[in-house]
Amino acid sequence: MKFKGKVWKFGANIDTDAIIPARYLNTSEPKILAQHCMEDADPKFSQKMKPGDIIIADRNFGCGSSREHAPLAIKAAGISCVIAKSFARIFYRNAFNMGLPIFESVELVDNTYEGDELEVDATSGIIINLTRNRKFNASPIPEFMQELIACGGLMKYAQKKKLRKG
Repeated sequence: MKFKGKVWKFGANIDTDAIIPARYLNTSEPKILAQHCMEDADPKFSQKMKPGDIIIADRNFGCGSSREHAPLAIKAAGISCVIAKSFARIFYRNAFNMGLPIFESVELVDNTYEGDELEVDATSGIIINLTRNRKFNASPIPEFMQELIACGGLMKYAQKKKLRKG
């Protein structure tokens, strides 16, 4: 599983309200959530980014509430993956449950800039900054979690497994 896209860089402690503001939580419709993704961190984000782009951030990305709307909004917006120095633990789990690939790499975040182009190999954990010709390492995504992502998240994975048995 590989991803390639342009970087959008955010700071530390980006909470779930910055990812998807609470005023939009009256819906779970992915297209609507996507339109407001990262709105409180960058009001023009959903208009500037393109499908396949990559979010990178400093420490504690996804802190705050445990809402699943946050990774769903990022995924629905078309972001291919998120790379941060660290993630809030509940966001980490919710991301995989929603089928959003995430990676941790302090070195990459410190040496990558908005607008750079990255290529991410989820299986090996190797991330190449194509703009700066630098290679970084992140923990690879375990095979089971890659299967969750490929299915579109935990619920779709469970449905697929149930159909195989049925």
